[in-house]
Amino acid sequence: MAKDNLNKVFLSASIPYPDRDKKYYDTADIVSIRDAVRALATVVIPQAHLIWGGHPSITPLIRFVMDRMDIKSKDHVTLYQSLAFQKSFPKDNGAFENIVLTPIINHSDKESVIFMRKRMIEDNDFKVGIFIGGMEGINDEYLMFKERDPNALILPIASTGAAARILYENKPQAYDIRLMNDYAYMALFRDLLQDYI
Repeated sequence: MAKDNLNKVFLSASIPYPDRDKKYYDTADIVSIRDAVRALATVVIPQAHLIWGGHPSITPLIRFVMDRMDIKSKDHVTLYQSLAFQKSFPKDNGAFENIVLTPIINHSDKESVIFMRKRMIEDNDFKVGIFIGGMEGINDEYLMFKERDPNALILPIASTGAAARILYENKPQAYDIRLMNDYAYMALFRDLLQDYI
């Protein structure tokens, strides 16, 4: 199936760093973050188009799943990266055919990341936004996503802790309780996404 005919799913995820804000690292469940990302990729990629900003803790997990599938990555995944971080791109980037590289803005890492996020969210018409683990960027991407696609399904996977849990707990809408206590991610995503992918 051609990429244009696939529903788009946005993933915002990262594994928090210990030297950043403790409220993210101290509540993060790293095993759950990894399990959730792998399960999401396994469920979404065969049926839809997964789009994410290439955090170095997440891209290798998606590559791991892609390597076990007989699917052309160009049609089912798009990785966004800012050239501000080109020197630290993970080797796994080379496994993906569809990479959108955004420019460095005003010699600023922060402005470059903001620009990359805006491009990623504004250039796509998403059906779903999924938030796993993460740090400050999860909240930034959530706000941008909610403004761009207010009718899209939003799933903060609170069981992964960190920023996703904070999003869930601040719930401007009522979220499914399973996002907090269901660790059977493959079954969870199959159930929650069946009408969207």
